[in-house]
Amino acid sequence: MSTDTSNHAPTVTADPGPTEPQVDMDVLMSFVFRAVDEVGATLNAALVVLGDKLGYYRDLAAHGPTTPAELAERTGTAEPYAREWLNAQAAGQYLTYDPATTRYTLPPEQAIALTEEDSPAFLPGLFQLALGTVHDMDHVLDAARNGGGFGWHEHVTDVHDGCERFFRPSYNAALVAEWLPALDGVVGKLQAGALVADVGCGHGASTVLMAQAFPQSRFIGYDYHPESIATARRRAVDAGVSDRVTFEIASADDMPREGFDLVTMFDCLHDMGDPVGAAEQVRAALAPDGTWMVVEPMAGDHVEDNLNPVGRAYYGFSTLLCTPASLSQDVGLALGTQAGPARIRDVATAGGFTRFASVAETPFNRVLEIRP
Repeated sequence: MSTDTSNHAPTVTADPGPTEPQVDMDVLMSFVFRAVDEVGATLNAALVVLGDKLGYYRDLAAHGPTTPAELAERTGTAEPYAREWLNAQAAGQYLTYDPATTRYTLPPEQAIALTEEDSPAFLPGLFQLALGTVHDMDHVLDAARNGGGFGWHEHVTDVHDGCERFFRPSYNAALVAEWLPALDGVVGKLQAGALVADVGCGHGASTVLMAQAFPQSRFIGYDYHPESIATARRRAVDAGVSDRVTFEIASADDMPREGFDLVTMFDCLHDMGDPVGAAEQVRAALAPDGTWMVVEPMAGDHVEDNLNPVGRAYYGFSTLLCTPASLSQDVGLALGTQAGPARIRDVATAGGFTRFASVAETPFNRVLEIRP
């Protein structure tokens, strides 16, 4: 009788490791050409600001089909710059080009968007804001690495001027005609004579608009940025409303008065380091039946709600401008530009408010009515 004492080791199969992803070359090249287009779009932000500041768009709107030499002569600029700018604008379909006449034309629709500052479609302010924001990229890089922030007041002037030029046309079109009437009982108070605080007023565009529409009311604009307050004071004088408008250098946490019938915040709550503290301050400053109107960038409550062109632009501003601004302040909650109404509701509730409603919107803004 024999015994088999040999060992039978199990068969081991080597782990092949992760499977190499299959690359679709058509998809890859499509992305490459999309990226090239985006580089052109990035450069175009500067070109739009250049065309706005040199008067190129206004000249084209006034004179119709134009050659580079004609544009340069009329605007007092060098022809090589006018020529290359025109070609870039034609390549981006901002202008049309006629090879037979070698002339460039600004279509009427683009003329509205690029030259009519009172139109809600006016765009150069948005490009100016974007260009100024990108200008300060090195500071944001440092802040991202060390967890710090970069304040609104530290940015170049194009950020401050561009922000007002972008939002002001929407305020002109909707603030008095649609947004204030959407608030329960507010217009009647303003017509009779109310006390209003415009917090984060910047250059005072919203404050002056309300003062022009409601001469019986009194308005106080607050902003922590001294240069913006100086501009706002000049704007009030120019608009003839300085008898009922004052502007003070103060943050949302330092509002020194109480008994306000209306407190407004336009496109600034998400920039604040301590929005809950600001909400508490507003709650204390409001009259018992007062209203807090918050106008915020248009956003949904979930990331997937904001994966669209407007959301993309606002997420960009949030990364480079608004989030660093919040992180430069005490608390540094960093709500982000696309916080969405649910997060704003949480801020308001934490600040002592009990009533909250979304009452109006545009493609770029959402208007919130918040009550004690």
